[in-house]
Amino acid sequence: MIIVKSQREIEKIAAACRIVAEILLNLKSFIAADITTADIEAYVEDQIKKRKANPAFKGYRGYPASTCLSVNDQVVHGIPSRKVRLKNSDIISIDLGVLLEGFYGDGAATFPVGAVGAEALKLMSVTEEALYVGIRKARAGNRVSDISSAIQHHAESNGFSVVRAFVGHGIGRSLHEDPQVPNFGEPGKGPRLKEGMTLAIEPMVNAGCAEVNILDDGWTAVTADGRLSAHFEHTIAITKGDAAILTKI
Repeated sequence: MIIVKSQREIEKIAAACRIVAEILLNLKSFIAADITTADIEAYVEDQIKKRKANPAFKGYRGYPASTCLSVNDQVVHGIPSRKVRLKNSDIISIDLGVLLEGFYGDGAATFPVGAVGAEALKLMSVTEEALYVGIRKARAGNRVSDISSAIQHHAESNGFSVVRAFVGHGIGRSLHEDPQVPNFGEPGKGPRLKEGMTLAIEPMVNAGCAEVNILDDGWTAVTADGRLSAHFEHTIAITKGDAAILTKI
């Protein structure tokens, strides 16, 4: 069931999203070579605590951490570890969620570590562009797959592939609500978008093939061909006009 939110509920979601946006912005200056993904986890947990909120991911369906930290060929759900130390030329996708006063915010971004290669730069740029291309289709009267198709077309027209194993989703009092928002598909399909719907749109784009494998930890998804992957996400609200991006400062 798709839940249409009141203006007051959207304001509550926006407050949680603002925390996500602030932390992702602060991570730009925190990410550096030689830190571990466990260091990032500790930093994010401290940032959430200082804002009197709770991490959305920790314990969710058994997930053991507050952040998903995915390096290079890791697509999503990488578990923070003292054993994973960043080095120059890496890229790292950071997905984090916040629970504040009963409402969720969710966002993600991929960051370069030092100087990265041309393919990595293009992949990150195209993935973020694909997110905004999709958001432009998130208008009342359109359908969910109008978002999906726009994302897929932008990624593939730039020589990349979209991950099909993971999709975006509705969000509100639950971290994952209906409808699912795939990053692929034909336009004009799926539920019609209505004012008051809140969605987490999150393209995951691979440099090579679209297929992924899950590691033995049961969580970390990696590209099947070992090539790079990038991930960007915004939580948005459907309005009378352009979508309101809630995870953006």
